[in-house]
Amino acid sequence: MPTPDYQSLMLPLLRLTSDQHEHTLRGSCDALANELTLSEEDRRERIPSGTQTVLYNRVGWAKTYMTKAGLLETTGRGKFKITQQGLELLATKPEAINVKNLRAYPEFVTFHASPGTQELPSVQAIEQTMSPEEQWERSHQILKQALASDLIAKIKSCSPPFFEQLVVDLLVTMGYGGSRKDAGEAIGRSGDGGIDGIIKEDKLGLDAIYLQAKRWEGTVGRPDIQKFAGSLEGNRARKGVFITTSSFSQDARAYVQQIEKKIVLIDGAQLTELMIDCGLGVHDERVYSIKRIDHDYFEELD
Repeated sequence: MPTPDYQSLMLPLLRLTSDQHEHTLRGSCDALANELTLSEEDRRERIPSGTQTVLYNRVGWAKTYMTKAGLLETTGRGKFKITQQGLELLATKPEAINVKNLRAYPEFVTFHASPGTQELPSVQAIEQTMSPEEQWERSHQILKQALASDLIAKIKSCSPPFFEQLVVDLLVTMGYGGSRKDAGEAIGRSGDGGIDGIIKEDKLGLDAIYLQAKRWEGTVGRPDIQKFAGSLEGNRARKGVFITTSSFSQDARAYVQQIEKKIVLIDGAQLTELMIDCGLGVHDERVYSIKRIDHDYFEELD
């Protein structure tokens, strides 16, 4: 039989992990290939780019989507296992698991419904209503969302010193802080467990920006921003950037619009977006180029 699509592989993959042991993607592919009695030709079939097999790619996406729904969890580098939520789903003896089912889980809705993201269309809708360019854009959007979600999880698992360095690297990449050495020396001096310090706004140091970065899980509220604004006043600073791996409350965002000082709030979603745009902590796996006819070239001379 041909390799099933990634949604059809979700239930077999979840059943495979029901032993509650750690699994790897490679080992899961081999086990599922045997269970589905895939031919050697099907097991070796590769995606158009040739970078991986179709089976590995589809099982990988099945794992990613179920992880976002909280049915699976990452336990180590390249390892994952079933969660209690996953076990509870299997106990209901579902006939299938697909994207429609996963929308019942708030974690998945959050992952797939970030601001500006449209509802994920069905395979049939994609084939019937979306042009090839629309399909391309939608696929790119999904890949970027998955990358951002994995990236913020990776950041939260890093040590505080590494997070300090990450922020330094990001600011320097964006053109702030002067040199990497200057920015590194200016950050982390307050010793309050976060990253607090004054960095150069430009390479010449004509103005300064006060920075605070918190690797938090909970929402950053107005009191935290008021305290930060007080620190700005104490340092005679006019500009500040507050970076967090979590999010800011509406009151916190409203507060920075009411005060005279300029404070920029960067939450976890924007942090990962900036890192992706700057190429920090990520790399291009492959690049596609869409070309069109150059009509000017074919325009005949009068």
